[in-house]
Amino acid sequence: MTRLVIVVEKASDWSAYYPSVDVISAMDYLREPVGVDDERTHVINLCRSYKYLGTGYYVSLLAEARGHKVMPSVRTINDLRRRSLYGLDIEDLNSKLTHFLPAGGRDTTDFGILVYFGETAYPALQDLARQVFEMFPCPLLRIEFERERVWQVASIKPVGLHTLDDAQEDAFAAELDRFSRKLWRKPRTRKLYRYDIAMLVDPNEAMPPSNRKALKSFIAAGKELGIEVDPIGKNDYPRLAEYDGLFIRETTASDNHTYRFAHRAEKEGMVVIDDPASILRCTNKIFLNDLMVSRKLAVPRTEILYRDNAKGWKETAEKLGFPLVLKIPDGSFSRGVVKVENAGALERAAGELFSHSALLLAQEFVYTEFDWRIGVLNREPLYACKYYMSRGHWQIYNHGAKGTAKSGGFETVPVRDAPAEVVKLALKATQAVGDGLYGVDLKQVGNKAVVIEVNDNPSIDAGVEDAYLGVDLYRRIMQEFLRRMEHKRLGIGR
Repeated sequence: MTRLVIVVEKASDWSAYYPSVDVISAMDYLREPVGVDDERTHVINLCRSYKYLGTGYYVSLLAEARGHKVMPSVRTINDLRRRSLYGLDIEDLNSKLTHFLPAGGRDTTDFGILVYFGETAYPALQDLARQVFEMFPCPLLRIEFERERVWQVASIKPVGLHTLDDAQEDAFAAELDRFSRKLWRKPRTRKLYRYDIAMLVDPNEAMPPSNRKALKSFIAAGKELGIEVDPIGKNDYPRLAEYDGLFIRETTASDNHTYRFAHRAEKEGMVVIDDPASILRCTNKIFLNDLMVSRKLAVPRTEILYRDNAKGWKETAEKLGFPLVLKIPDGSFSRGVVKVENAGALERAAGELFSHSALLLAQEFVYTEFDWRIGVLNREPLYACKYYMSRGHWQIYNHGAKGTAKSGGFETVPVRDAPAEVVKLALKATQAVGDGLYGVDLKQVGNKAVVIEVNDNPSIDAGVEDAYLGVDLYRRIMQEFLRRMEHKRLGIGR
């Protein structure tokens, strides 16, 4: 089971609250390890200071040495000392603070707010408080702002429990109760499971990378191997460090929470699929095309269009010829991809797509009856599928005017039955990206194969990608997680 331990520097720091067996002094924690071997322990360190080599610092340091999950971590304590990290990219910070302060804040040059586990008493600044907490997970923080010409974050400092007034003590108690229930609401039976994996999903996603039956198969495969696979959502970010691994089964993007989850998990030393580097490399088609070209891998002839250089559009059309394909850099599932037949269509389509991105890809049109999808895990082929074009359409997915999407058929075959040159090229493409889980899309015309794209978050749907391997597909992916988690435990490289 899981045990919650609240560490205070002095017993008097907890005097405003009811006594609890979960609360112990820092000296007691440092002298005597708490918890037993089959018990997962989570520590909230509420010491008065986290000064380097001070009592609070040692509480977090020894908690990590004992295998306890602690807040704040030593990494967070160190990060809070680095003022260079305070330059947060907080959208519309100046506008938010100007509207928040009375009379637009014209007579205010500095002020601060308290943040309790990512929550603040000021709803207008809640997003800001949450962003700071995600960057510096710490129970109690004070954010100081200052203004010269514009508002900016002046400092982010931990706050001691003993400094709070009555109202603040009440607010902290409420958030501690809420946070602890959220973080440890699901007891874990460590006798049954060697490891825990968080599987990030969005039940409301229209086109998720795995359907419900596939998600259940991942959970079942993990259970066979002594791994508990726990579906989580984007609101579970605060309890991410509770797990040993993160498996993202939600469409990734470098500018949303999926990347933040991956980045945080990697910082926590967790096993991550999809890792943040793979997300960055795969979700931008311009980067990916340059990467493939630099490795001298075959891709369709490609040019970059620039929003501010309309003259270059004509030159590109002359190089590639019509029809050609325009793509926004971060599209997925055939979205943001347009086939143009002539100069007029090129101008209209480019005008629309440039509202989403300053750069576009223009590629020669290569028609095939189907695309090959080669699944790759840790640089080894995992599965092979043929994705057929949607009926009467030139893409696999045909997105209707009302937001509906129809896809073509598929055929899943043993990897050995896929053309050797296709599989070989897919493996070379992923070697340039990383050693995670990928889906490589390729086209083959005659004996020549070309890479269309490498997906960091490939579709694995029950009834499609698992049509040949069955449950063994899910088992192999969970076995890779297990191998990596065992290596981390033993201090062995990948």
